Amino acid sequence: MPYGRGSTVSILQRDPGEQVQVLDVDGRVVDGAEVPDIDDETMVEMYRHMRLARHFDERAVSLQRQGRMGTYPPLSGQEAAQVGSAYALDSEDWAFPSYREHGAGFVRGMSLKQTLLYWMGDERGNQVPEDVNLFTISVPIATQIPHATGMAWASKLRDDDRAFLVYFGDGATSEGDFHEGMNFGGVFDVPCVYFCNNNQWAISVPRERQTVSETIAGKATAYGFEGVRVDGMDPLAVYQVTREAVEKAKNPGGDERRPTLIEAVQYRFGAHTTADDPSVYRDEAEVEKWRERDPLTRFEAFLRDRGLLDDERVAEIDERVDEEVADVIERAEEMAEPDPDRMFEHVYADLPAGLCAQRDSLRELRERHGDDALLEDE
Repeated sequence: MPYGRGSTVSILQRDPGEQVQVLDVDGRVVDGAEVPDIDDETMVEMYRHMRLARHFDERAVSLQRQGRMGTYPPLSGQEAAQVGSAYALDSEDWAFPSYREHGAGFVRGMSLKQTLLYWMGDERGNQVPEDVNLFTISVPIATQIPHATGMAWASKLRDDDRAFLVYFGDGATSEGDFHEGMNFGGVFDVPCVYFCNNNQWAISVPRERQTVSETIAGKATAYGFEGVRVDGMDPLAVYQVTREAVEKAKNPGGDERRPTLIEAVQYRFGAHTTADDPSVYRDEAEVEKWRERDPLTRFEAFLRDRGLLDDERVAEIDERVDEEVADVIERAEEMAEPDPDRMFEHVYADLPAGLCAQRDSLRELRERHGDDALLEDE
């Protein structure tokens, strides 16, 4: 049966062991599913954002391999989860990324250039524009969950009409911050959507070694609110589930609790980061099996069937994406390197004595030897 906010049973009230799906692996609408109410041009734009995320990802990995940027965390395979969920947010809502949500960041208004600069080691890339409701990148695992929970609670106390969505991976569910954030969110009934990108691997630790719980979505029961499992490689299903969770966060009905835990089941096609070799811990056959569910292929097939895409329009989108990414890379690499002193800024309002000593020591070394000498390869 179809599930929706107007149905007898909400999508979010399904058994967390079930999995919400709209498109099958061939891009056809599954029996009993309802396509979410998204206009045609928005669907095509969602597809463009997914193509943009995939191409940016491929170019970023290539840049790292050429020594033109630092370690980078690939997202290929996870485009549907990121783009579908980000499209479900309203402009006034907030998103809290981990370190892999480049696609969600693009949708929310973070420029490609900013993202590229950050992974090139330039802290200016982490400077989120004031009109973009996106928290800064969080590399430590799960620390963003209490941040999002606290901001959601503050918003509720102020009677703001906002929802807060926080992304994290399956590995984060073993961290104390996950449990503390979820428990606090349940107790204070905050308007927060906890979005777990379950990509099957926490670096080299497989999902089955992360928890013996049947599902991650089922963990929400312990905190007194709803958990739902969704096909994270189906952008329409992700949008549908996230949109309902966002609406409930801001306008709960009856005895509904505001928070929701979404487990988006997906797979990362590439390495955990470019410093990782996944061939050491997983078989290529496993990767190829998941590639059969490639979110771009599925969504493109659906849009072609509806007459929204054809070869000509796909070629136009690809050309636009290629040019956009190439232009951003050129502009990012043309920027002057930041002064090393900047690494000591923007952490403390008043720099502690120990860091002042380190900064002064670095300045003295630079003065004595010069930057070129310090940066020389041995």
